[in-house]
Amino acid sequence: MLRSLAVLLLMSSTALADTAADTALKAMTWDEITEDARGGTVNWFMWGGADTINRYASDHIGTVLKRDYDITLNRVPITDAAEIVNLILSEREAGIMDAGSVDLIWINGENFRSMRQGDLAFCGYTGLLPNDVLVNWDNPAIANDFGVPVDGCEVPWNTVQFAFAHDSAVTPEPPRDMAALLEWIKANPGRFTYPAPPDFTGSAFVRHVFIHAAGGPQALLGPFDQAKFDATAAKTWAILTEIEPFLWREGATYPTTITQLNDMFANGEVAFTFNYDPAQFGLAVDAGTWPDTVRSFGLTDGTIGNTNYTLVPFNSPNKAAALVLQNLLLSGEAQLEKAKTEVWGAAPAIEISRTAAEVQAGFAAIKAHPSVIPASELAKAALPELQADWLTAIEAGWAADVGN
Repeated sequence: MLRSLAVLLLMSSTALADTAADTALKAMTWDEITEDARGGTVNWFMWGGADTINRYASDHIGTVLKRDYDITLNRVPITDAAEIVNLILSEREAGIMDAGSVDLIWINGENFRSMRQGDLAFCGYTGLLPNDVLVNWDNPAIANDFGVPVDGCEVPWNTVQFAFAHDSAVTPEPPRDMAALLEWIKANPGRFTYPAPPDFTGSAFVRHVFIHAAGGPQALLGPFDQAKFDATAAKTWAILTEIEPFLWREGATYPTTITQLNDMFANGEVAFTFNYDPAQFGLAVDAGTWPDTVRSFGLTDGTIGNTNYTLVPFNSPNKAAALVLQNLLLSGEAQLEKAKTEVWGAAPAIEISRTAAEVQAGFAAIKAHPSVIPASELAKAALPELQADWLTAIEAGWAADVGN
């Protein structure tokens, strides 16, 4: 309901012109921007569900930001970016045009679409960032966020692709495609479940079933089509309703977050978990949360991949500091640090070949974690993300026809 309300309100909004301060910022040199940001604070709202990511942001990035630029990082943990979209919208409706709560947000997909529709994003500045040269904007998967053109309104941070995890000591031969997984669920009652949408990862699992029901993504690419949606949705809800009695607790209830599903997997309640960021599997093993027999896999008929970004809201009071933070996050050194398996294992959003020789050597020296499927292997069967209108309709349809 929260997301639907935001989208309806945003659709009716009118465009905003740059303020005089925004125009002046865009006219600055990079040295002037960093000097203007010095001594300030940047409030970064980001998903806070992984200790490893939180440590990387607060300890590594926060330390470098303070040491090199005298900027204080205030990391604000959130559970759902849609709530922050609503916060920014409510500030605009209250006339808060240059003193907002949010300076930077970790975002993508339908939430980015909502920010663009509501003209709530600061745009047209990304070329000012020196590290923008490391980004391959000719790559459609970078230049478009779930089918919505980025157009200088956000900066890529990571690339990800959905994968499943299993304990090879318990389930040595997992199903390798969606049809086989659906049959496995029925043959192993109580051993599978997924978070209820609108949980981001649970929604992604439902989209995989939706794409399977459509016979592949080809029929679903492009703008939302109600007739195509209706035909595919009927098949999808039938599939999900059919497996519901075979889910954990017979489908009477669903986990509400991916964190809850991960805990259930750790406790042996279910045989599988999944994530857009397979590096999390290796980190859970290293932390002792999961056994070292955990392995991960994709599907032969493909799993969804996408890019995630950082975005500066239109009413950020600390835009210069936010830009300095974005530029730092894009740097080869910062992208290398988070790619290290012991730190995070996140796949970079930059072209490694464009970085300094020592950064390239650092990437080459990273050893793959045995529990983490290599990104190159996953990429052999990558599915594109659907445009955001499809996501909204799928989540609403699931709630009405399955989750009820």
